[in-house]
Amino acid sequence: MPHATPIKRLSCGIVIFSPDAELLLCHVTNQSHWDLPKGGIDGQETAVQAALRETHEETGITLVADDLFDLGTFEYTAKKNLRLYSTCIERVDPATLVCASHYSDRSSGRQLPEMDGFGWFAFDRVAERCTPKLASVLTERIELAATFAAARARARCTAPA
Repeated sequence: MPHATPIKRLSCGIVIFSPDAELLLCHVTNQSHWDLPKGGIDGQETAVQAALRETHEETGITLVADDLFDLGTFEYTAKKNLRLYSTCIERVDPATLVCASHYSDRSSGRQLPEMDGFGWFAFDRVAERCTPKLASVLTERIELAATFAAARARARCTAPA
């Protein structure tokens, strides 16, 4: 009897750049690593709709699909693939960002935000901040400098004078 191949979940997110070639990362609550704003598809959403919704829920940033550059789908874990998009936005103060999505903490029973901190980071900081799997996608499979250039041109995002 043939074994059924398990269907992987798809996590959709956005690689957000500033005009100064920095990457926006979100600190994962109660963890040591930082992540992209990303998450699963709800109902009949498309991948891009899920990426836009997750970014808004996890950062408060509202983006539009027309400003996104489709990076494709990447093998990620045994149970999950990543569908990523990118864009360049004017640099926002990380202290103004807020995560509206919460989870129930097992030890305290309290509702905690999925993300509890935000920051802009140079590309060479990705390996020290992110999990090895995400760092591999961002540094080996995407090529951040080239992705930044394409996102910056598409979003017509310019560095301050």
